[in-house]
Amino acid sequence: MKGSQLTLYAANQSHRVEHMTVVDWLIEEAGRAGIVGATVVEISEGVDARGKLHAARFFELADQPVAVTLIADDAKIDALLGRLQPGGVRLFYTRAPIEFDTLGTLGEA
Repeated sequence: MKGSQLTLYAANQSHRVEHMTVVDWLIEEAGRAGIVGATVVEISEGVDARGKLHAARFFELADQPVAVTLIADDAKIDALLGRLQPGGVRLFYTRAPIEFDTLGTLGEA
């Protein structure tokens, strides 16, 4: 199958949208767009578009950057981007064409 890999970067995982963390909101919106899987990576340090350093510290994890990666056909990625645009959250993202498929069968290790 062919589609896109979309990675959304949040400079601060403590941001809230509609009473949810930005990660929970992104995953919920992805589900509404028909995307069923996501990978969430907590990043130890990152610099935002304004040049501000965001980092996870021992006593304060609220400023930890996070990346959410989704893979789906282009129509679903387009639908997700359309849902996120009016959300009011400033997110940096990357999108790349990708070929994807599944190996094995469900239920087998």
